[in-house]
Amino acid sequence: MKNPKYLLLLLTNLFAFSLFAKTGTDSLYSVKGFAIAAPRPNGVADFVKFINEELAPLKINTLIMRVDYNYQFKSHPELRDSVALSKSDVKKIVEACKKNNISIIPQVNLLGHQSWAAKLGSLLKVYPEFDETPWVKMPATAAEYKWPNADGLYCKSYCPLHPGVHKVVFEVIDEVLDAFEANAFHAGMDEVFYLDDDKCPRCAGRDKAVLFANEVQTIRDHLAEKGRELWIWGDRLIDGRTTGIGEWAASYNDTYKAIDLIPRDVVICDWQYDRDNQTAVYFAMKGLRVVTCAWNRPQVALSQVENYYRARAASGKELKPRFYGMAETIWSSPSQFLDGYYGRVANPQGGDNTPWNTFKIMFDKMGQLEQQAPAIK
Repeated sequence: MKNPKYLLLLLTNLFAFSLFAKTGTDSLYSVKGFAIAAPRPNGVADFVKFINEELAPLKINTLIMRVDYNYQFKSHPELRDSVALSKSDVKKIVEACKKNNISIIPQVNLLGHQSWAAKLGSLLKVYPEFDETPWVKMPATAAEYKWPNADGLYCKSYCPLHPGVHKVVFEVIDEVLDAFEANAFHAGMDEVFYLDDDKCPRCAGRDKAVLFANEVQTIRDHLAEKGRELWIWGDRLIDGRTTGIGEWAASYNDTYKAIDLIPRDVVICDWQYDRDNQTAVYFAMKGLRVVTCAWNRPQVALSQVENYYRARAASGKELKPRFYGMAETIWSSPSQFLDGYYGRVANPQGGDNTPWNTFKIMFDKMGQLEQQAPAIK
């Protein structure tokens, strides 16, 4: 082998595998996950087929579904999407997951992501008084949205200190969790750019990290009343400047200090898509369970899989279970993903860098490493 870099990688992998063999174990991860938007009613049958024929054989055990307002809520029908899943639609997905031992974790974006481009989300459209920055006007069309812009508009946020916001969102959360028969909830909370705005009569002048942490605590405490668990994305808990990760996959507005303030039983979904920053180690060292998340770059996903195995192999009994698992995340509609996955559309511009290719390569690599070495607790 002429290339010393590859020799070093091989030796590192052999060392990790020798550690697995000595440990003697049961399971490498609590979470083998797949995250995607919930289908629309006309896509439920295809999605159930995908669960049965693709997710189940790969032993995927966790399905994070971005529901948001794609459900026929009875508690707040005013928030429903114009075309939304019925209870009967949801039941079909739930039954398929039950049959295949897959836990569903519904997601409704809280705090941030209350708008997208020129579209205001249902919550702020119906309850504009919850808006953290009502003076920031949405562009008239998606074509008019540009970043960066003078208002710093990426996505709107609700004001976490508005006295009426939690009553509404908690009723929505409870109903969606009951419908999906779920014991955990994903609150999103990623890419929060608007928080503690200078003009907000409630938030102005407060510590952004404390505001963020308090919102996590508030949601977590509500869920805990019924024995349910909170999951969030991890980007706002990373210092984007010190790490060089930047303001998207990490924080520039000081929310990162909240990592020392949030409850330790919150599960962190750590998305690092452009490169493997190995931030899972950071979250584990902070006492948090962390799920490493990939998207559309197969080489990054492969690195994440290898580093996940090495980190668990090298960790002691305290750290090991905090490396909680891995998940593939999809940021298109289910129909778009399935078209790509089954080869119904070409993607010449993306080449190999597609979410469906990453999905296949990542889980194939995970399977290979499981066969080569015993799992570790």
